[in-house]
Amino acid sequence: MPFDDKSIAGSQPSIHEETDNVESKSIGSKVPSSLHDDVENTAKTSTPAITSGAPNGGTAAWLVVFGAWCVSFCSWGWLNSIGVFQQYYDTTLLSDYSPSTVAWIPSLQVFLISALGPVIGALFDRYGPRYLMLVGTILHVFGIMMTSLGTQYYQIFLAQGLCSALGVSAIFQPSVNSVAGWFDKRRGLAFGVVFTGSSIGGVVFPIMITHLIATIGFAWALRTSGFLILLLLIPANLTIRTYQPPRPYAITRDKITKPFKEPPFVLIAAGFFCLSYGFFCPINFIPSEAEASGMDPNLVQYLLPLLNAASLFGRLASGFLADRLGRFNVFVGVCYMTGLWTLALWLADTSPPALIAYAVLFGFFSGAYITLITALVLQVSPLSELGLRQGLIFLIGAVGALTTNPITGAISDSSIGWAGLKIFAGVFWLAGATFVLIARIRETGWRLLARF
Repeated sequence: MPFDDKSIAGSQPSIHEETDNVESKSIGSKVPSSLHDDVENTAKTSTPAITSGAPNGGTAAWLVVFGAWCVSFCSWGWLNSIGVFQQYYDTTLLSDYSPSTVAWIPSLQVFLISALGPVIGALFDRYGPRYLMLVGTILHVFGIMMTSLGTQYYQIFLAQGLCSALGVSAIFQPSVNSVAGWFDKRRGLAFGVVFTGSSIGGVVFPIMITHLIATIGFAWALRTSGFLILLLLIPANLTIRTYQPPRPYAITRDKITKPFKEPPFVLIAAGFFCLSYGFFCPINFIPSEAEASGMDPNLVQYLLPLLNAASLFGRLASGFLADRLGRFNVFVGVCYMTGLWTLALWLADTSPPALIAYAVLFGFFSGAYITLITALVLQVSPLSELGLRQGLIFLIGAVGALTTNPITGAISDSSIGWAGLKIFAGVFWLAGATFVLIARIRETGWRLLARF
């Protein structure tokens, strides 16, 4: 599709810019003051006006969604099987090491995906997704194949924790950011569809890897996974592209610090910092805690697939509702519910039925954490700076991503045990939701029914 300067200039402005436009264009000196107040309140409390001219559908747009879905399956879907690897390493391959030491491997994976966010985001803003996708595909598949050859801690650490993670970082953010430019009115739904890929991957990979390890061994289980990932990333490389061409800009200190002078952005960043602690704790430790509680091992292996299957419906629902009720509203609500379920159910009862129920509820309500990250950042940011700004959010969350497993592993090994781990996760869910709620209140005031 050809582009000119006018179409490029049509990228979605920040909410503050849109509010200014509404006030300057719609409110003149002849308008009564009461009407002026009504229009001003509406501009400040509604979902931002749509000005980007995005197609919101069509073959090209949905092909980008399909490619991003494949990336979601191969990135977060793969990472959602961390609990299977944690359990296998703890009991078999790396049994000589403590759980907190082994936990550094998946922690490094998640950390790199988050910490490299500003770099990947800036490269995306300047050059688009093509080269990032190609390099990321090679690194991700190569890292998995090298992990299949590993027998020592440092080998697994370098191959799975470093190489594969670098690849995932290079493919994930560009794919999601590309989708954002093709949708505005239906952006929540588009993201919901994309992230069902990680849910389905989170169902397929744990079951597949568990059964393949038992039948053909750890090495070929990983190689089979690597071939499947390669098969899906090939069409992703062919279909993912941006709606508008890249708009290169210089990365200056002012460009990096500007978002941190905006209270909504700072509050969102603080929220995701806390939520990163709460999100990965149950995913990483539910199988180990269930096994320690005496659950049948044949049932334990299905906890993560159940969790991820439930998240599929949660992500679709949160994306659909976010476009209608407000993205901040839906996000805050489901995050509070996730924290409450963690403290009220996972902490209170360790019986098999309770653990299964919690896995399903956690999966459903936590789905918005991944689905709406980009939508929230974009709602308070210009589209042309989405890569850098979302990357900064990921970088801040990287601290939690890196330290969650070691901290919670140490808590579970202490006298507090699993109860302390669950309290840790639940409190951080509630804290993160509160920060995002404050950001919403700053933009809308105390209007409970404002769609934002």
